[in-house]
Amino acid sequence: MIKRFLSLVLAAAAAVVVPVSPLAAQDMSFDAYLQLLIARARAEGVSESTILRMTQGLEPSQRVIELDRAQPGTPTRSGYPPLAPYIATHVDAARINGGKAAHASAIGAIRAIEREYGVPGEILVAIWGHETAYGRVTGGFDLAQALATLAWEGRRRDLFSGEFVDLLKVADKGYSRSQLKGSWAGAFGNPQFLPSVYLRLATDGDGDGRADIFGNRADTLASIANYFRDAGWRQGQPWGVRASVPGGFDWSAVSSKVVAPVCSRVHERHSQWKTVGEWRAMGVQPQRPLADDVLASLFQPDGPGAPAWLLTTNYRVILEYNCSNYYAMSVGLLADEITR
Repeated sequence: MIKRFLSLVLAAAAAVVVPVSPLAAQDMSFDAYLQLLIARARAEGVSESTILRMTQGLEPSQRVIELDRAQPGTPTRSGYPPLAPYIATHVDAARINGGKAAHASAIGAIRAIEREYGVPGEILVAIWGHETAYGRVTGGFDLAQALATLAWEGRRRDLFSGEFVDLLKVADKGYSRSQLKGSWAGAFGNPQFLPSVYLRLATDGDGDGRADIFGNRADTLASIANYFRDAGWRQGQPWGVRASVPGGFDWSAVSSKVVAPVCSRVHERHSQWKTVGEWRAMGVQPQRPLADDVLASLFQPDGPGAPAWLLTTNYRVILEYNCSNYYAMSVGLLADEITR
């Protein structure tokens, strides 16, 4: 994320927002910093009634601070945990059966969403299942308190100050503070969108004029589909397919020299991009139909002799949602199981 210097200066009449040092928040009380956030929200058009109901009695959450400080820093180079145990616990019978049931019960809405956005319904349902267990676990933190705390004290102040103001804009659409609950890091609803993502991509899936990602299944799935289309999903291509790799395959010949600017450890295990036809010529065979002109990257996370996949650019779209090979692989494999 591009670092931007942010600060706000209160102007009694106009509530003008002016950049200053980002360290200023550390040198003032929570209440004083909250007034800066309120000034920014007011300047960006949030109503006074929404500002009042979303900030009244607000105080920092020590639990949010503890959770934020417990997040890992720079990863080590000591290797990666194997993928197979993760898949076994995240693509299990309960999640597969729940996904099949959710897919079947929403099939009418799913077909309409597939036609409009070009994203397979099973992928949408798999995201929903991984994010909130099909809506059962959406988080219980007061989002106003969590985001204000992170903006005041957290590691990524620039991000969370903007998310707090965007949360107030979401609330201005008619959502109560009691409804705006979610994770300690500010994600909410069935798809666990941040407020900025909600404002940009949440979608009315059933034509009632409201993008309700809390309790409306069609809105939830349409909003995830809109996210994927915005991230570049290519209609008609799978996320990836299992592939057989010949014994003694020379991985050094296909290792990628590209260093990804974001989530570098995620991408460093992926091979160079080649067409499926080129992979076939090297002895790598997809185990499901995949056109020879499709670009794919070879991925064998648990080493020689373990399962391997040819990943298309749609796999990278899943990584846009959560930059983790473990997450993206489990979403793809769960989606495959849902329609199997």
